[in-house]
Formats: sequence, structure tokens, C-alpha cells
Amino acid sequence: MAKPMTKTQLVAALAEEMGADKKAAGAALDAVCNVITNEVSGGGAVTLPGVGKFYLRERPERMVRNPATGDQFKKEADKVVKVTIAKALKDSVND
Repeated sequence: MAKPMTKTQLVAALAEEMGADKKAAGAALDAVCNVITNEVSGGGAVTLPGVGKFYLRERPERMVRNPATGDQFKKEADKVVKVTIAKALKDSVND
């Protein structure tokens, strides 16, 4: 498996794709990340066409088991961020 792209590499690729400098590309990436974070943390969802959908899911209180000891205990309700990958992205990987 290839190494994941770093933020620096992503900013450089965005700058090249946008035809802009790295500072503008970095600001654009930070702005997109902030919008997604603010929307999802507020309970909303964000869809990036061709990439996927980011949304918040609430999990109810439940019984879980410690695999090391086998002890069961109650885990409080919590929230998790989920990402559903777009069909276009899935299809591009499998071509």
C-alpha cells in the first residue's frame, strides 16, 4: 500500500490543479476543512460530489465487552463521524 499523501503534498497538488500559489491552496484547504468540521459538529452533513458524504451519527447506550478480560460493561451513548464514499470514487478505484 502506498504512503498516504501529506497535507504539504496535498496543498502542492491543489496549487498546481488550481493554477495558484501554495498559500492560496493551503487557505482553500483549511477553509473547506473548517466548513466540514463546523457543519458536522453541529449535527449537519456535507456532501462532496464525487468523493462522499460526511455526517454525524448518534450511537445509543449499549453493552460492550472487554476482549482482554471478557468483562461486560455499559457504554454511554456517544456520537461518531461517518463517511459514506461516493459511487464515482469507488468505481474509479475498481477500473
